[in-house]
Amino acid sequence: MSLRIPTSSRPEVTPPIVYPESDGEPLAETEVHILAIIDFIATLRFHYRSRRDIYVIGNMFLYYEEGNPRARKAPDLMVVKGVDTSEPRWVFKVWEEKAVPCLIIEFTSKSTCEEDQGDKKAVYARLGVREYFLFDPLHEYLDQPFEGYRLIGQEYVPMEAASAGGIISEELGLRLLPEGGLLRLYDLKKGTRVLAPQEWYDVARKAQEQARQELERAEKAELFAQQEQQRAEKEKQRAEKEKQRADTAEAEAARLRASLEKLQRKKD
Repeated sequence: MSLRIPTSSRPEVTPPIVYPESDGEPLAETEVHILAIIDFIATLRFHYRSRRDIYVIGNMFLYYEEGNPRARKAPDLMVVKGVDTSEPRWVFKVWEEKAVPCLIIEFTSKSTCEEDQGDKKAVYARLGVREYFLFDPLHEYLDQPFEGYRLIGQEYVPMEAASAGGIISEELGLRLLPEGGLLRLYDLKKGTRVLAPQEWYDVARKAQEQARQELERAEKAELFAQQEQQRAEKEKQRAEKEKQRADTAEAEAARLRASLEKLQRKKD
């Protein structure tokens, strides 16, 4: 007689899909690329520091197909509008966020140019990323070190250079201009460069120091004015005393003259 071993009635448990946060690859290939990326991200994040609905990040996995961890890109910089910036993120999943980047920048090089101009560009267009930029800080392969594309329909169309240089981003409302190995931002209304955090703090400290010096000069001027006023008051008091003494002396002289005249009349 054989024994029947009952089988489990539990349903099979499907393991959760893992969306890795890192692939172990470095942020960028060269120091120039690393510094350019960090500088640009820091500057743009600082520029939007008062906005809680504009998310600026870089080198973070962008997952764009639910259930497919291989469907991912790691833009050097991306800007997403309409999401809560106070929430910390380790990856960005478009189906959870219900948003896609409005702008992406790749700090490109010879070794990444094929993907930057091929697969990445196609994926970003398919996702609906409205502006896509390539910045070649070492000027290794692009005819111009900075190129911009705007999504028209389902295809990217090259953006024209601004009259003042660089390219105007409609999504940011700023002009992007390569300067040396860095990508700078310019305010369209003021025409001034958007400062990086350290630059802004340096300017603020300088202004604070100038204000302190001006305050010290004003306080010294006020003290000098008070001292001058005190000296003038003392001079006035001294002059009044001198006048009183002169008036007293004159009155005494008049009295003596009157007495002498009186005596002279008696003798006569």
